[in-house]
Amino acid sequence: MKTNLDEINRNIYDIKNKDEYDFKIQKGLTKEIIEEISKQKNEPDWMLEIRLKALETYNKLELPTWGPDLSELNMDEIATYVRPKSKLNNNWEDVPEDIKNTFDRLGIPEAEKKSLAGVGAQYDSEVVYHSIKQELVKQGVVYTDMETAVREYPEIVKEHFMKCVPMSDHKFVALHAAVWSGGSFVYVPKGIKVDIPLQSYFRLNSPESGQFEHTLIIVEEGASLHFIEGCSAPKYNKVNLHAGCVELYVKDNSYLRYSTIENWSKNMLNLNTKRAIVGKNAQIDWVSGSFGSKISMLYPMSILNGEGSKTEYTGISFAGRDQNLDTGFKVIHNAPNTSSVVNSKSISKNGGVCTYRALVRVNENAKNSKCSVSCESLMLDDISRSDTIPVNDIRNDDVEFSHEAKIGKISDKTIFYLMSRGISEEDAKAMIVRGFAYPISKELPLEYAVEMNNLINLELEGAIG
Repeated sequence: MKTNLDEINRNIYDIKNKDEYDFKIQKGLTKEIIEEISKQKNEPDWMLEIRLKALETYNKLELPTWGPDLSELNMDEIATYVRPKSKLNNNWEDVPEDIKNTFDRLGIPEAEKKSLAGVGAQYDSEVVYHSIKQELVKQGVVYTDMETAVREYPEIVKEHFMKCVPMSDHKFVALHAAVWSGGSFVYVPKGIKVDIPLQSYFRLNSPESGQFEHTLIIVEEGASLHFIEGCSAPKYNKVNLHAGCVELYVKDNSYLRYSTIENWSKNMLNLNTKRAIVGKNAQIDWVSGSFGSKISMLYPMSILNGEGSKTEYTGISFAGRDQNLDTGFKVIHNAPNTSSVVNSKSISKNGGVCTYRALVRVNENAKNSKCSVSCESLMLDDISRSDTIPVNDIRNDDVEFSHEAKIGKISDKTIFYLMSRGISEEDAKAMIVRGFAYPISKELPLEYAVEMNNLINLELEGAIG
């Protein structure tokens, strides 16, 4: 009985525009290139200093050797800054037609009309569109692109930028700090509940280039927010690089949900870093979908610094032919009565490789902490691979901890049972995969489960032979 699954139909995501731009930096990574990026952005001196210090750090750090092979990455072949032929607009109609059509096809404006309180759209290295509902502005909520934040809120940016994720953390964080461009800045004042999600969408169009957006979110005491991030890129036959950085500050008694659908193309190296610092009785929930990309190394992290703080991670990755998705979650329990719940799923097919790599550390002072980890992997054939590599570092005895891992192939018995009930073989397999993915898609807002459904559920129908 065949249990193969064809590649996801990426037609909507692989539409590429002509590589036209206002400015594209020369390939490579030198002090002169960094200075030119800063000059093109008309940045303050303090930001240029951060960039140059980061370049020094980058040159000292080695490539990681413990995960997927990154040897094909050659920074001399990557342009780190591409400014599209568009200024920042707050009216969708003012965005250039070819860029607008791309986002229209991806459903961004429609989503904004129906379900979002604010939208940012980035194309290559710059944000081309940004909007926020006026009632949020009146409440003091700030939602803008990072370049605007550097100019208009310099003290807040200085206090938080590359502090949650230090540039010495690893080589690609240092690279990010040196060449970052675009991204979103969100500030939610004390006690303000943002009931409707904000969303940023990142689209890379230019070949042999990188995208290095920086997202900085500060949710003040007693406030709450749901932030959604989407990413995609068309396929080229040369390597593209994505090394964004997300820094989240979740203050005492506040709540943040951070949802991501990353759907890069099969020539993309996705080396993203995301981290949250969580205060007393505060909570961060992560919902993460990783698709596309040739290689992903992505491990969101929660640092539970405040007593009673909580985190929950719900993630899925889907690897097909020639894909190596190395994903997982890290949590540090730094205070008493903290709790974490990790629920990870992966699907691999056609020789794809999925790895769940994780760290749970419960420090000496984190008495009465609770942690539950569940990790499930579904392989759809005999040639795919799935590995689980957890590190559990428990440093006190007053802890409740559980770890459960399940790895298995799609069950021929289950397929046979469903077929005996009159369901076709391909529909039976699609039902099993949809059911496996459902716990993740149900965590996304209804309107934004659409992209996930396109990627996993709807594309399976008729795609299994």
